[in-house]
Amino acid sequence: MKLPFRFGTLRQWHWISSAICLAALLLFSVTGITLNHAHQIESRAKVTEIEATLPAPLQAHLQRRPPEDGSLPAELAGWLEQTLPIKLAGTTPEWDGGELYMGFPRPGGDAWLSLDLDSGELLFEDSDRGWIAYLNDLHKGRHTSVAWSWFIDLTAVACLLFALTGLVLLYRQASHRRTTWPLTTLGLLVPILILLLSMH
Repeated sequence: MKLPFRFGTLRQWHWISSAICLAALLLFSVTGITLNHAHQIESRAKVTEIEATLPAPLQAHLQRRPPEDGSLPAELAGWLEQTLPIKLAGTTPEWDGGELYMGFPRPGGDAWLSLDLDSGELLFEDSDRGWIAYLNDLHKGRHTSVAWSWFIDLTAVACLLFALTGLVLLYRQASHRRTTWPLTTLGLLVPILILLLSMH
């Protein structure tokens, strides 16, 4: 009985998986080096500070009707987005009495704001640590989206498929290449020996 579809040959799966994960492998290889030498790579954060004052009518309105459920009033949210280079979607406000704090972590940087309803003083700070820090955070999946997290998982699956099909292909060609298993064994033993010898 013939199947209505074909799964493809081992070689096809090998080159397809390698093509799928090629760009991601290059990215994660480069960022693996930069992460391993993070202490040797200078990273000067570009810090931007903004100070502003809450409009008196809005301040009076918020003082008369303070948020009771810990949410962010629509009027305040609109003013913050007009005043600061931020998007509030998906963020959670933190209230401590009449003080508001919000954090905006992202790959390669972060930002935060602090607002005192009594004085109306707003302080905003944004830190950008540069492209290397941005790519390093992508490597770690730090402060990234759900879509990027799925991308990392799918890339890992593609790399696993690439490695396993490669191993089977090595097995098939081993009789024609005597150095196949010595090199494969060397690749396995070297990191193990380094770990054992570096243990204190």
